[in-house]
Amino acid sequence: MIFYLHGNAGSIKSWGEVAKTYTDLHYDVFLLDYRGYGKSEGSITSQAQIFQDVQSAYDEMKKQYTEDRIIVLGYSIGTGPAAKTASANKPKMLILQAPYFSLIDMMRHTYPIVPTFLLKYKLPTNLFIKDCKTPIVIFHGDRDEVIYYESSIKLKELMKKSDRLITLHGQGHDGMTNNPEYKLELKKMLAE
Repeated sequence: MIFYLHGNAGSIKSWGEVAKTYTDLHYDVFLLDYRGYGKSEGSITSQAQIFQDVQSAYDEMKKQYTEDRIIVLGYSIGTGPAAKTASANKPKMLILQAPYFSLIDMMRHTYPIVPTFLLKYKLPTNLFIKDCKTPIVIFHGDRDEVIYYESSIKLKELMKKSDRLITLHGQGHDGMTNNPEYKLELKKMLAE
């Protein structure tokens, strides 16, 4: 089972196309829409609420799958909640696509003159990574124009020695799931 936490733009209506990559490898896929996205009602009012929504969905999956069959996968903005979920549970693996170190770090890198206290949600992926006991694999394109590649290099320094950072050369922020190198590495990893 792949528990897929998508990026900021769109909803599962557009993100649903990524499912084929994983179903082709004989995995079930669950895509979660955050509050206010797609057909999900309500709006996000706190970081804790985001984490609780994701945990509630994970708890529902545990009713059908043992944790050693669940892979948590986060893309872009979804990498913070994915890392938090993996650190609070015992999934088989955590896969992060184009993760940020933290939203504060990303803001400092992208908008260095804007005070970070204005940032409503911190989503500190770096803190969750340190508490994650499950195997972690990061995929990041070295041409990412949205989340700078060095975010993953900094995260790698916090990970266990057995965890991996796979650089996708020439890959920008979008379209990673269709990258042939990503698909090859994923297939090898999931076959282990």
